[in-house]
Amino acid sequence: MKLKTIEIDGKTYAEVSDGKPVYEDGGKEIAYDVPAAAAKITALNGEAMGHREAKEAAEAKLKAFEGITDPAAARKALETVQNLESKDLIAAEKVDEIKAAAVASMQAKLDAAVAAKDEAIKAVSSERDTLAKQLNGELIGGNFARSKFVAEKVAVPVDMLQAAFGSAFKVEDGKVVAYGQDGNPIWSTVKPGEKANFDEALEKLVDAYPFKADILRGANQNGTGARPGQELMNASTMTTAEFNTLPPQVQAEKMAKGLTLTD
Repeated sequence: MKLKTIEIDGKTYAEVSDGKPVYEDGGKEIAYDVPAAAAKITALNGEAMGHREAKEAAEAKLKAFEGITDPAAARKALETVQNLESKDLIAAEKVDEIKAAAVASMQAKLDAAVAAKDEAIKAVSSERDTLAKQLNGELIGGNFARSKFVAEKVAVPVDMLQAAFGSAFKVEDGKVVAYGQDGNPIWSTVKPGEKANFDEALEKLVDAYPFKADILRGANQNGTGARPGQELMNASTMTTAEFNTLPPQVQAEKMAKGLTLTD
Protein backbone atom coordinates (compact mmCIF):
# COMPACT_ATOMS: atom_id res chain seq x y z
CA MET A 1 0.00 0.00 0.00
CA LYS A 2 1.07 3.53 -0.75
CA LEU A 3 -0.03 6.67 1.06
CA LYS A 4 -2.05 8.92 -1.26
CA THR A 5 -0.91 12.54 -1.17
CA ILE A 6 -2.03 15.91 -2.52
CA GLU A 7 -0.12 19.13 -3.09
CA ILE A 8 -1.30 22.47 -1.80
CA ASP A 9 0.73 25.64 -2.28
CA GLY A 10 3.77 23.62 -3.18
CA LYS A 11 3.53 21.42 -0.04
CA THR A 12 2.69 17.72 0.03
CA TYR A 13 0.02 16.46 2.39
CA ALA A 14 -1.56 13.08 3.03
CA GLU A 15 -5.06 12.84 1.68
CA VAL A 16 -7.59 12.30 4.49
CA SER A 17 -11.08 10.83 4.33
CA ASP A 18 -13.29 10.91 7.46
CA GLY A 19 -10.21 11.75 9.52
CA LYS A 20 -8.30 8.71 8.22
CA PRO A 21 -5.28 8.74 5.87
CA VAL A 22 -6.01 7.33 2.39
CA TYR A 23 -3.82 4.55 0.93
CA GLU A 24 -3.74 3.19 -2.65
CA ASP A 25 -3.66 -0.57 -3.00
CA GLY A 26 -3.97 -2.11 -6.45
CA GLY A 27 -5.84 0.84 -7.85
CA LYS A 28 -8.19 0.99 -4.90
CA GLU A 29 -8.30 3.76 -2.33
CA ILE A 30 -8.56 2.66 1.28
CA ALA A 31 -9.12 4.97 4.25
CA TYR A 32 -6.82 3.33 6.85
CA ASP A 33 -7.98 3.48 10.51
CA VAL A 34 -4.60 3.61 12.24
CA PRO A 35 -5.84 3.57 15.91
CA ALA A 36 -8.12 0.61 15.19
CA ALA A 37 -5.30 -1.22 13.47
CA ALA A 38 -2.93 -0.55 16.36
CA ALA A 39 -5.51 -1.79 18.86
CA LYS A 40 -6.08 -4.92 16.83
CA ILE A 41 -2.35 -5.60 16.61
CA THR A 42 -2.04 -5.18 20.39
CA ALA A 43 -4.95 -7.57 20.94
CA LEU A 44 -3.45 -10.15 18.61
CA ASN A 45 -0.07 -9.86 20.33
CA GLY A 46 -1.76 -10.43 23.68
CA GLU A 47 -3.65 -13.41 22.36
CA ALA A 48 -0.46 -14.87 20.92
CA MET A 49 1.31 -14.39 24.28
CA GLY A 50 -1.56 -16.17 26.05
CA HIS A 51 -1.32 -19.12 23.69
CA ARG A 52 2.45 -19.26 24.16
CA GLU A 53 2.19 -19.18 27.99
CA ALA A 54 -0.49 -21.90 27.98
CA LYS A 55 1.74 -24.05 25.75
CA GLU A 56 4.72 -23.55 28.07
CA ALA A 57 2.60 -24.41 31.14
CA ALA A 58 1.32 -27.57 29.50
CA GLU A 59 4.84 -28.62 28.54
CA ALA A 60 6.02 -28.04 32.11
CA LYS A 61 3.24 -30.27 33.48
CA LEU A 62 4.03 -32.99 30.95
CA LYS A 63 7.67 -33.05 32.09
CA ALA A 64 6.51 -34.63 35.37
CA PHE A 65 5.29 -37.64 33.37
CA GLU A 66 8.44 -38.18 31.36
CA GLY A 67 9.38 -41.87 31.21
CA ILE A 68 5.79 -43.13 31.59
CA THR A 69 5.12 -45.13 28.43
CA ASP A 70 1.95 -46.88 29.61
CA PRO A 71 -0.56 -44.39 31.08
CA ALA A 72 -3.15 -47.12 31.80
CA ALA A 73 -0.64 -49.13 33.87
CA ALA A 74 0.46 -46.01 35.74
CA ARG A 75 -3.15 -45.12 36.54
CA LYS A 76 -3.81 -48.64 37.84
CA ALA A 77 -0.71 -48.50 40.08
CA LEU A 78 -1.82 -45.18 41.52
CA GLU A 79 -5.28 -46.55 42.31
CA THR A 80 -3.69 -49.56 44.01
CA VAL A 81 -1.62 -47.34 46.30
CA GLN A 82 -4.63 -45.15 47.13
CA ASN A 83 -6.74 -48.18 48.01
CA LEU A 84 -4.20 -49.69 50.44
CA GLU A 85 -5.76 -49.85 53.91
CA SER A 86 -3.98 -47.93 56.65
CA LYS A 87 -3.48 -51.10 58.71
CA ASP A 88 -1.18 -52.41 55.97
CA LEU A 89 1.09 -49.40 56.43
CA ILE A 90 0.98 -48.70 60.19
CA ALA A 91 -0.89 -50.64 62.85
CA ALA A 92 -3.87 -48.75 64.27
CA GLU A 93 -2.52 -48.89 67.82
CA LYS A 94 0.78 -47.43 66.58
CA VAL A 95 -1.10 -44.49 65.08
CA ASP A 96 -2.84 -43.86 68.42
CA GLU A 97 0.49 -44.12 70.21
CA ILE A 98 2.08 -41.58 67.88
CA LYS A 99 -0.89 -39.23 68.29
CA ALA A 100 -0.78 -39.53 72.09
CA ALA A 101 2.98 -38.86 72.15
CA ALA A 102 2.55 -35.79 69.94
CA VAL A 103 -0.24 -34.44 72.17
CA ALA A 104 1.81 -35.08 75.31
CA SER A 105 4.83 -33.33 73.81
CA MET A 106 2.79 -30.29 72.82
CA GLN A 107 1.12 -30.19 76.25
CA ALA A 108 4.51 -30.33 77.97
CA LYS A 109 5.77 -27.45 75.85
CA LEU A 110 2.59 -25.47 76.57
CA ASP A 111 2.89 -26.11 80.32
CA ALA A 112 6.53 -25.02 80.27
CA ALA A 113 5.65 -21.84 78.38
CA VAL A 114 2.83 -21.02 80.82
CA ALA A 115 5.11 -21.67 83.82
CA ALA A 116 7.83 -19.47 82.34
CA LYS A 117 5.28 -16.71 81.69
CA ASP A 118 3.97 -16.96 85.28
CA GLU A 119 7.50 -16.76 86.67
CA ALA A 120 8.27 -13.73 84.50
CA ILE A 121 5.06 -12.01 85.65
CA LYS A 122 5.88 -12.83 89.28
CA ALA A 123 9.41 -11.41 88.92
CA VAL A 124 8.17 -8.23 87.25
CA SER A 125 5.43 -7.81 89.86
CA SER A 126 7.93 -8.30 92.69
CA GLU A 127 10.31 -5.78 91.18
CA ARG A 128 7.44 -3.34 90.63
CA ASP A 129 6.26 -3.73 94.25
CA THR A 130 9.80 -3.24 95.55
CA LEU A 131 10.31 -0.11 93.47
CA ALA A 132 6.90 1.21 94.50
CA LYS A 133 7.73 0.60 98.16
CA GLN A 134 11.08 2.35 97.78
CA LEU A 135 9.49 5.27 95.96
CA ASN A 136 6.75 5.62 98.57
CA GLY A 137 9.35 5.47 101.31
CA GLU A 138 11.38 8.20 99.62
CA LEU A 139 8.34 10.42 99.08
CA ILE A 140 7.05 10.04 102.63
CA GLY A 141 10.51 10.21 104.21
CA GLY A 142 11.33 13.27 102.14
CA ASN A 143 8.24 15.05 103.43
CA PHE A 144 9.27 14.32 107.03
CA ALA A 145 12.78 15.61 106.31
CA ARG A 146 11.54 18.82 104.63
CA SER A 147 8.62 19.51 106.96
CA LYS A 148 8.43 23.04 108.34
CA PHE A 149 6.24 21.79 111.18
CA VAL A 150 8.89 19.23 112.17
CA ALA A 151 11.72 21.77 111.96
CA GLU A 152 9.93 24.43 114.05
CA LYS A 153 7.77 22.53 116.53
CA VAL A 154 9.03 18.97 116.99
CA ALA A 155 11.66 18.13 119.60
CA VAL A 156 12.32 14.46 118.81
CA PRO A 157 14.49 13.31 115.90
CA VAL A 158 12.84 13.01 112.51
CA ASP A 159 13.40 9.24 112.32
CA MET A 160 11.62 8.78 115.63
CA LEU A 161 8.72 10.90 114.43
CA GLN A 162 8.53 8.99 111.14
CA ALA A 163 8.63 5.67 113.01
CA ALA A 164 5.64 6.79 115.07
CA PHE A 165 3.49 8.40 112.37
CA GLY A 166 4.88 7.27 108.99
CA SER A 167 2.34 4.45 108.65
CA ALA A 168 -0.46 7.05 108.57
CA PHE A 169 0.77 8.33 105.20
CA LYS A 170 0.27 6.71 101.82
CA VAL A 171 1.20 7.66 98.27
CA GLU A 172 -1.80 7.95 95.97
CA ASP A 173 -1.50 9.16 92.38
CA GLY A 174 1.97 10.46 93.17
CA LYS A 175 0.79 12.51 96.17
CA VAL A 176 1.28 11.86 99.89
CA VAL A 177 -2.08 11.48 101.66
CA ALA A 178 -2.65 11.01 105.40
CA TYR A 179 -5.25 8.79 107.09
CA GLY A 180 -6.50 9.01 110.65
CA GLN A 181 -7.04 6.22 113.17
CA ASP A 182 -10.57 5.76 111.78
CA GLY A 183 -9.16 4.86 108.38
CA ASN A 184 -10.54 7.98 106.71
CA PRO A 185 -8.45 10.63 104.93
CA ILE A 186 -7.48 13.65 106.99
CA TRP A 187 -9.19 16.70 105.50
CA SER A 188 -7.83 20.20 105.50
CA THR A 189 -9.15 22.85 107.85
CA VAL A 190 -7.36 25.60 105.94
CA LYS A 191 -8.77 24.48 102.58
CA PRO A 192 -12.20 22.92 103.23
CA GLY A 193 -13.10 20.15 100.82
CA GLU A 194 -9.46 19.25 100.13
CA LYS A 195 -7.25 16.66 101.74
CA ALA A 196 -4.76 18.12 104.20
CA ASN A 197 -1.22 18.62 102.96
CA PHE A 198 1.62 16.85 104.72
CA ASP A 199 2.38 19.44 107.42
CA GLU A 200 -1.27 20.07 108.30
CA ALA A 201 -2.00 16.33 108.43
CA LEU A 202 1.08 15.61 110.58
CA GLU A 203 0.20 18.41 112.98
CA LYS A 204 -3.29 16.96 113.38
CA LEU A 205 -1.88 13.48 113.98
CA VAL A 206 0.53 14.78 116.61
CA ASP A 207 -2.20 16.87 118.23
CA ALA A 208 -4.36 13.74 118.60
CA TYR A 209 -1.46 11.73 120.06
CA PRO A 210 -1.90 11.16 123.82
CA PHE A 211 1.78 11.92 124.51
CA LYS A 212 2.11 14.91 122.22
CA ALA A 213 3.72 16.87 125.07
CA ASP A 214 6.69 14.49 124.79
CA ILE A 215 7.06 15.27 121.09
CA LEU A 216 6.51 19.00 120.68
CA ARG A 217 9.36 21.42 121.11
CA GLY A 218 9.31 23.27 124.46
CA ALA A 219 6.84 20.88 126.07
CA ASN A 220 9.54 19.08 128.10
CA GLN A 221 11.86 22.00 128.80
CA ASN A 222 11.23 21.89 132.56
CA GLY A 223 14.80 21.63 133.79
CA THR A 224 14.59 17.93 134.72
CA GLY A 225 17.87 17.17 133.01
CA ALA A 226 16.26 15.05 130.28
CA ARG A 227 18.64 14.09 127.51
CA PRO A 228 18.22 15.53 123.97
CA GLY A 229 16.03 13.50 121.65
CA GLN A 230 18.85 12.12 119.42
CA GLU A 231 20.92 11.05 122.41
CA LEU A 232 17.87 9.36 123.89
CA MET A 233 17.16 7.64 120.59
CA ASN A 234 20.64 6.09 120.54
CA ALA A 235 20.78 5.21 124.22
CA SER A 236 20.75 1.59 125.36
CA THR A 237 19.87 2.56 128.93
CA MET A 238 17.42 5.19 130.19
CA THR A 239 15.06 6.00 133.01
CA THR A 240 11.42 5.03 132.95
CA ALA A 241 10.50 8.70 132.64
CA GLU A 242 12.69 9.04 129.56
CA PHE A 243 11.29 5.80 128.14
CA ASN A 244 7.77 7.14 128.51
CA THR A 245 8.58 10.14 126.32
CA LEU A 246 9.22 7.86 123.33
CA PRO A 247 6.46 7.02 120.82
CA PRO A 248 5.01 3.51 121.30
CA GLN A 249 6.61 2.12 118.15
CA VAL A 250 10.03 3.38 119.21
CA GLN A 251 9.47 1.95 122.69
CA ALA A 252 8.76 -1.46 121.12
CA GLU A 253 11.90 -1.27 119.01
CA LYS A 254 13.99 -0.33 122.04
CA MET A 255 12.62 -3.21 124.11
CA ALA A 256 13.28 -5.65 121.25
CA LYS A 257 16.91 -4.52 121.21
CA GLY A 258 17.32 -5.18 124.97
CA LEU A 259 16.84 -1.69 126.41
CA THR A 260 17.80 -1.41 130.10
CA LEU A 261 15.73 0.84 132.41
CA THR A 262 17.84 2.30 135.22
CA ASP A 263 15.07 2.84 137.81
